[in-house]
Amino acid sequence: MECDKCGRDAVMHAAYSGAHLCEDHFCASVEKRVRRRIREDDMLPRDATPENPQTWVIGLSGGKDSVVLTHILDETFGRDPRIELIALTIHEGIEGYRDKSVDACVELSDDLDMRHEMVSYEEEFGVRMDDVVEKDPENMAACAYCGVFRRDLLERFADEYGADKLLTGHNLDDEAQTALMNFLEGDVKQVAKHFDASIGSFDKRRDAGDFIPRAKPLRDIPEKEVALYAHLKDLPAHITECPHSSEAYRGEIQQLLLKLEENHPGTRHSIMAGYEELAELTAREYRGDGQVDLNECERCGSKTAGDVCRKCRLIESIEAV
Repeated sequence: MECDKCGRDAVMHAAYSGAHLCEDHFCASVEKRVRRRIREDDMLPRDATPENPQTWVIGLSGGKDSVVLTHILDETFGRDPRIELIALTIHEGIEGYRDKSVDACVELSDDLDMRHEMVSYEEEFGVRMDDVVEKDPENMAACAYCGVFRRDLLERFADEYGADKLLTGHNLDDEAQTALMNFLEGDVKQVAKHFDASIGSFDKRRDAGDFIPRAKPLRDIPEKEVALYAHLKDLPAHITECPHSSEAYRGEIQQLLLKLEENHPGTRHSIMAGYEELAELTAREYRGDGQVDLNECERCGSKTAGDVCRKCRLIESIEAV
C-alpha cells in the first residue's frame, strides 16, 4: 500500500478519511492536527510575550498519550520564549507499574531538557494506591479514589508553579467515551461543565476563577494513532494498563465505540463535532445555574463547596481502617 502523498510505503490507513500515509506524512499529520487544535482553542493568548510569558504545566504520566503530547509541545514551543513548559508527574504508589512509567518520564524530560517535577500520594497524603485498593473503606473502584487524589495534586502543584494552563493527554477515544457517557446518563449539566472545564475554546469559556484552566490538545487524535506516533518516534512511553484500572462502565462504552467505528468509520469524530457544539450551547444555558460559593477546606485549604474537601474525607476514611 502506497502513501497518497509521496508514493512511499504507507504505515497506516485511516478508514475515517480514506488516507494512506507513510511514516513521515503520518507523523506530520498528527503534529498538524495538534497544532491546529491549539490554534482553534486559542490556547496562546495574543498578549503572551517573552517579557510576559505563559506557563503551561503538562500532566506527564509516562503513558503514550502524555509522552506524545509532551514531545509535540516541545517540538512546537520548546524554543518559543513566550511559553515555559513544565512536566508534572504524579506517583500514585502502584508497585511495578508506576515506577516504570516514572522512568519513562525522567528519560523523556532529560532528552527534551524540560523542567520535570514529581510529587507522590505517599509524600503528600501519606497513602499509596496499593494500600488504598487493599483497604477500600468506601467500597469504590480504585479509579474513584485515584481520580480525586490526582486532580487535587495536579491543580495544587500547577498553581504552585504559576501555571496559566494545565494540559493533559486525553485523546479522541477518551473524549468520545466521556461524551457518550454524559449523553447516556442524561447529564446535561455535566456536558456544560465539560465545555467550560476543558474542551471549549478559551475565548468562549467561562473564566475558571480559582482553578487552573485545562486543555486537551490531543483530543482530535485517535488512540491507535497516538500509539503509532509514539512507536515511530521511538518515544519512551510505558504502554501498560494500570493493574487497578476498573472503570467497568467506561470499558463497555469503549467497546461499543470501537465496534461502531469499525462498522462506521468516523463515528468518534462525528460524536465529538456534535458534542462540542451542543456543549457550548448548554454551557451558555446552565452557567450560574445552582452555582455555589467555594470555601477553603478547613484541613488542607483546597477549594470546596463544604467545610472539608472530598480528598480529605477520603484520606480520613482510609486512615480509619
